[in-house]
Amino acid sequence: MKTLKGARIGCAMTGSFCTFAEAFATWRKLAETGADMYPIFSENAYTLDTRFYTANAAREEMEEICGKKIWHTIPQVEPIGPKGMLDLLIVAPCTGNTIGKLANAITDTSVTMAAKAQLRNSRPVLLAVATNDGLAQSAKNIGVLMASRHIFFVPFRQDDPVGKPNSLISCFDLLLESAEKALNGIKMERMFA
Repeated sequence: MKTLKGARIGCAMTGSFCTFAEAFATWRKLAETGADMYPIFSENAYTLDTRFYTANAAREEMEEICGKKIWHTIPQVEPIGPKGMLDLLIVAPCTGNTIGKLANAITDTSVTMAAKAQLRNSRPVLLAVATNDGLAQSAKNIGVLMASRHIFFVPFRQDDPVGKPNSLISCFDLLLESAEKALNGIKMERMFA
């Protein structure tokens, strides 16, 4: 069974900025496993200042965790496919926008290009959903991806059933287990709690 130690893992982040702190904590845990981590940011994650993080602070934290410069353009990530650079690509957080693009084969960001490049080699892509419309407009796209080969999900749940009834958030505490299973072609059971 493959383990995370020494695995070449793309660590992609998209613009669910309110989950960045939790994502960074999870990336730190992944680094402790001895994985070889390659940071990838969507254009929004790379450039936008928000009330949660400045773009510069987010970039600095991710580069410190991974020990590498962030790939944030389509030309930087395109070689992932032809060169077979990654054993696993993780997108955490993965917004509803990115999920919609992946479900409909739209490749217009660094993260969607990284996923396309990874999938061309029939290698796993693990998604950690974080979206306010997961049980609304994004539900159909999540369903399409759940039925897709080589696409895996970190188990997820409703974020705030009363205040945001359509919102879904991944269980970041299950990301490492999900990653190891994805490396071995095993889909974790999805859960809603």
